[in-house]
Amino acid sequence: MLRFLVGSMMAALLTLTAGSLALAGGPGQADLDKATEIKLGAETTADLDKVVHLLEGALKKGLDDPSARMAKQLLSATLFQRGSVAAAAFSRGLAQNAAWTKLRQDAVVDLQKAVKLDPQQSQALLLIAQLNFLPGGDLNQARQAVDQALKINDEDPALRVKLLILRASFPETPQQRLADLNEAVKLGPGEAATLHARGLLLADMGKLEPALADLNRAMTLAPDDARLYEEKAIVLARLKRFDEALATLEKGKRLKPNSIGLLVQEATVHSQQRKPEAALEDLNRALKIDPKNVVVLLLRAGLLQEKGDKDKALADVDQVLQLRPNLPIAIRTRALMLAQDERYAEATQLLEKLHQIAPRDALTVMQLSALYAVRQQFPKAIQAYDQWIALQPKDWRAYRGRADTCLNLAKQAEAIADYEKAIQLEPKDEGVLNNLAWVLATSPDPKLRNGKRALQLATRACELSHYKRAYILSTLAAAYAENGDFPQAIHWSSKAVEIGGQDHDASLKELKKELASYKAGKPWRELQPELPPLKKTPVEPALKPEAKPAVKPGQQPTAKPGAKP
Repeated sequence: MLRFLVGSMMAALLTLTAGSLALAGGPGQADLDKATEIKLGAETTADLDKVVHLLEGALKKGLDDPSARMAKQLLSATLFQRGSVAAAAFSRGLAQNAAWTKLRQDAVVDLQKAVKLDPQQSQALLLIAQLNFLPGGDLNQARQAVDQALKINDEDPALRVKLLILRASFPETPQQRLADLNEAVKLGPGEAATLHARGLLLADMGKLEPALADLNRAMTLAPDDARLYEEKAIVLARLKRFDEALATLEKGKRLKPNSIGLLVQEATVHSQQRKPEAALEDLNRALKIDPKNVVVLLLRAGLLQEKGDKDKALADVDQVLQLRPNLPIAIRTRALMLAQDERYAEATQLLEKLHQIAPRDALTVMQLSALYAVRQQFPKAIQAYDQWIALQPKDWRAYRGRADTCLNLAKQAEAIADYEKAIQLEPKDEGVLNNLAWVLATSPDPKLRNGKRALQLATRACELSHYKRAYILSTLAAAYAENGDFPQAIHWSSKAVEIGGQDHDASLKELKKELASYKAGKPWRELQPELPPLKKTPVEPALKPEAKPAVKPGQQPTAKPGAKP
């Protein structure tokens, strides 16, 4: 049934009817009268279709000014009504199929026409924004509709609150979003939704105590909303108030015993308390409720991996991939698990598949570059670093990784340029400082060596590492030797050998060779053989450059573990 035009809308329609019957309004008047008659008794969308058709025909045939104004007002109201019906049907949709998408498009078109005819239709603008804000919609259209509605709506506080909450959901600066939510709370202080939204934003901004206050006030207004208990527990956990968080989750579970979200959050709190068995029990309970929940399966896989149950962890990820074969997070998770197990070829294949699915995903490119480097596929690694830099030109780690790879290809000049760029972007990374200092102090090409700058960089790297890393101390020694200060070179090289021996450093033999060179009054020079074999080093799950132990560039990188690239 579509009989929902009551109150003021019905009064307006009756006014239009009386006016249209009293006037001989031109060639389209008969269509206008017929449309008005059908509109009064409209019960189906087919009736609304007839009204729209007749009104558009009446305007096309021609009406005098008063009748034309009436027709446009009635057409705007009818389009809004038809668009609202389509929007409601769309909102009930469960899958993004072609019919579902067309339903939204039809609703938006009707609502936009209604606004064009009557720019004061703030309710229509709200619906346009809401429809476009959902997955697959046009966010620019949504934002424009919200802004337009806020400009024209000052008399309906409830509607303005909805518009402000919606605008605060857009990716603006936190301060802009907070300003909107502050106004919404002021207009509707008794609305749980406004306090809820502001509490979440404050939590995202790291303002945990004010966030907790808003969520508590929202809970007094909506005590049966289980989501509030889950979100309050998240804030409490961030405040390290774990017992309170668990008590809050228990209250939420009494309201909604089968809530996956509450169980997942309980598992998170237990994990933060370093209680992996309790966390696993929570996730197991969640999977009894929903055995095919991919989020829970992936979370359990992570916990199992941390416990060392690699086979069970992979089984969970494989189950997710059976359910969602192209789910990016599942593909990535499996790749990282394989990489952690040094199954680099299989991990690379999975990340290459993910790269095909999302070629502009910088994280995938970053992880591929690390894997190519570990597998000594240096040309491919360079290509991956190039892509990473194209996607994120201000990420110093990309330049650092490409520089390290260039050294393995005996491209020292290119490596120096990339290290310099990395230092501009991140001047306090000891690894970049160390590796650039090493090349400047030990390169066999005199045009590339710069002893003074090498000494400055190596000293800074030692300060950042508190003079406790053997390979950085050896770089400092090489820099002193390049500057002709062999007593200092011998002093720091001896310290490097001492610390290397204490740490059972794999490069101890190489460190001793350097010391012998300085005692003989000779600076150290790194020869450039053809692609020396790299020592395989463990790759941590994140596969981020700074997470993988690297090798110091030079003649025998297997013997000089370097800073984390």
